[in-house]
Amino acid sequence: MTRSERGPEGRPALSRCIRVSADEFAERFWGHEPLLSTADELAYGFDDLFSAAAVDELITRRGVRTPFIRMAHEGTVLAASAYTASGGFGAEVADQVSSDKVLAEFAGGATIVLQGLHRLWPAIIDFTRELVDDLGHPAQVNAYVTPPSSQGFDPHYDTHDVFVLQIAGEKHWRIHAPVIVDPLRSQPWDDHRAAVARAATHEPVIDVVLRPGDALYLPRGWIHSATALGATSVHLTVGMSAYTRADIVDALVGQVGDNAALRASLPLGLDLRDAEALAPIVEQTVQALIETLRHTDASRPAAILGSRFDAATRAEPVAPLATLEALATLDASTPVRWRESLSVRVTTVEDRVRIVARTKTLSLPVEAEQAVRRLATGDVVTAGELPGLDAESAVVVVRRLVREGFVVAPA
Repeated sequence: MTRSERGPEGRPALSRCIRVSADEFAERFWGHEPLLSTADELAYGFDDLFSAAAVDELITRRGVRTPFIRMAHEGTVLAASAYTASGGFGAEVADQVSSDKVLAEFAGGATIVLQGLHRLWPAIIDFTRELVDDLGHPAQVNAYVTPPSSQGFDPHYDTHDVFVLQIAGEKHWRIHAPVIVDPLRSQPWDDHRAAVARAATHEPVIDVVLRPGDALYLPRGWIHSATALGATSVHLTVGMSAYTRADIVDALVGQVGDNAALRASLPLGLDLRDAEALAPIVEQTVQALIETLRHTDASRPAAILGSRFDAATRAEPVAPLATLEALATLDASTPVRWRESLSVRVTTVEDRVRIVARTKTLSLPVEAEQAVRRLATGDVVTAGELPGLDAESAVVVVRRLVREGFVVAPA
């Protein structure tokens, strides 16, 4: 099994966010209870990921558009026109961020939300990809920039797990136990607004001021609110969209078409509003479903969930210009490695070795199998070091893998 086919080992991105071991976190905290980790308990802070200066750069120089930015004041999301405008000559896009408007709203107490930083900011792009590798669930990263003594949003819960990483300033967090445990996306907090508001009046489970370098993990459903203190607060919220057993059920239910009894039409003239008339059919349907599921295995759910995961996550980006330049000079001594976070299956069919990724399949002569599997371990190697091929053939194989986006030549 290659590195691209197995789970994470050291979990380095996760470890920098938690004060306990990765194993203890997985067993005790993940999906169960919050975890507060102070800067003193962590190996190092988060200054390398983001900063207040990065906020200003994104707002003033990057031409950020909605929905990558939004603003909220006292729990109400502002209309995009309150903080965006046309980019002007040569960039006549109506919803680009306006630094003047942002300043006016921010000075008036509005919170800036920079969304999708896992697609915008280089350090966060890499960190998010590594964290996804560690946890095995898709992730996104937003930044919340709150002016002094302001609260961005009312007490609420999320339908995804979050890591809060404090970047600058201080923020007072109050955490309350869930009113609905492990809510799904179809169970948002505003459907339980009154219960959430009541719960927020009780004694909090956690009442803490986060300072730069502190981290807080919250499972989905845990109620939270936060207020900036004496200076502008900047924190990152890493949202983890955890797959659930309900997702497995959805994948299993997709097999109902395999059972002829479940495909059969309901009786002619049946009153679907009559529970008594429907009851025996429901019982028969349940039994047919049980019979279908009794003969199932994990292969179909694995294929469905694996496809969803691959579609929701991103491998290491490839640089088109640098890649073509590397190809022009690539030889047997050029260091190369497998593209990080690229999920593939390597199989052998007769006289071909196949590399199967989500968006493409590459077929090579079976003589390249050992070389492909060596590369797929993730180690940095040269073409001349690859097993099973002479140097000239190895260079040809590596060139093809680089050109197809499976292998990269590190800068």
